[in-house]
Amino acid sequence: MLDVNKLITGDRRTAAKMITVIENEAPEKQALMAQIYPHTGRAYVLGITGSPGAGKSSLVDEIIKKIRGEDLKAGIIAVDPTSPISGGALLGDRIRMQEHTLDRGVFIRSMGARGCLGGLARATKDAVKVLDAFGCDMVLVETVGVGQSELDIMHYADTTVVVLTPGSGDHIQIIKAGIMEIADLFVINKADLGGARRIANDVEAMLDMSPRSNGWRPPVLTTSTIEVSGLDELWAGIKAHRDYIRSSGVLEEATRERLKLEVVEAVEQELFNLILERTKSDRQMGSLLDEVVRRKVDPYTAARRILDMFMQN
Repeated sequence: MLDVNKLITGDRRTAAKMITVIENEAPEKQALMAQIYPHTGRAYVLGITGSPGAGKSSLVDEIIKKIRGEDLKAGIIAVDPTSPISGGALLGDRIRMQEHTLDRGVFIRSMGARGCLGGLARATKDAVKVLDAFGCDMVLVETVGVGQSELDIMHYADTTVVVLTPGSGDHIQIIKAGIMEIADLFVINKADLGGARRIANDVEAMLDMSPRSNGWRPPVLTTSTIEVSGLDELWAGIKAHRDYIRSSGVLEEATRERLKLEVVEAVEQELFNLILERTKSDRQMGSLLDEVVRRKVDPYTAARRILDMFMQN
């Protein structure tokens, strides 16, 4: 078992090994997370999401500079797509952030999505906890390039930044979708290409038609990492949202809902594993599944009977 005391005193090698244990679903993962959990709850989690090629990694690189400029410790989890053929991932985000690799106040971890469809990897939420216990003041989570429905980041981040770009096709299709509703800040990146103001106006118009229930109106900012413009405003916007949700009680309520969802998901996974194992060994369940195959029992009725068997035992 890895030493959690080394993690909380800032040992980088231990942090890296723990994230590997989590990614590989090693047998000791559950016991390890139980030890880590009491040391979590301090880091602020910032999610960066948007379509492929929007410049998310370049923005993350600039945000790291802002964090370090305030002498804060930064953790970065960059999720890259996994090949459905080879199972590998390029993990190219480290290349874009390589100037920070020697900074002891920055911890960068790339991970492959491994087939998860929500824009994140299955191990992301637990990797965030590791970096939290490691002592990071802010943890940045950069999602896989997403489309209209990859919304998992909303369950992980305290502040979510949605990145759009000019010339990315029909941007109305993007901003009218579910991803529109998860943003706490909108960033029109690559503003040096032109057309950024038109997209910003369209986003503002959409926000006028759909006011937020928590009282926060997402600012719509334009940035360019080439011209180094709008980055101070982006950092100020991130901190403004953080201060707002802390002072209004939104953060506390959102954290409660997030942890409740996490517990429910853990229960679902445990039940899934138990039932799957039982269907392989339990003769009664096996006979019931055979009846489904022969079309004598429908899947919904079979599911209810299996649950009844579990409840009786």
